[in-house]
Amino acid sequence: MALSMMLGEAGFTPERIDTHAEVSLDKQADGFAITAVHLTLKATVPGASDAQFQEIANKAKAGCPVSKVLNATISLDATLLS
Repeated sequence: MALSMMLGEAGFTPERIDTHAEVSLDKQADGFAITAVHLTLKATVPGASDAQFQEIANKAKAGCPVSKVLNATISLDATLLS
C-alpha cells in the first residue's frame, strides 16, 4: 500500500503490483522469532523508468510501518515489468 501511494504521489498510476514475501522463522531460546523477510515485487507502472521505480520502491520499503516494527532483516528485489 505504501508503494502504491508513493507511486501516485510521484505522478504514476500502477496497473499491477504483485508482492511475494518469504519469511524466515527461527527457533530461539524463548520461542520463535521472525529473523528475515525477503520481498519479491513485480509491478507494471506505465511511464516510470526502472531507476524511478527502484528509488520509490526502496523508499516505500524503508518507510513501511510493518518493516519498522519487525526486528528482522528485510530485503527487496523489485522488478519493473513495463
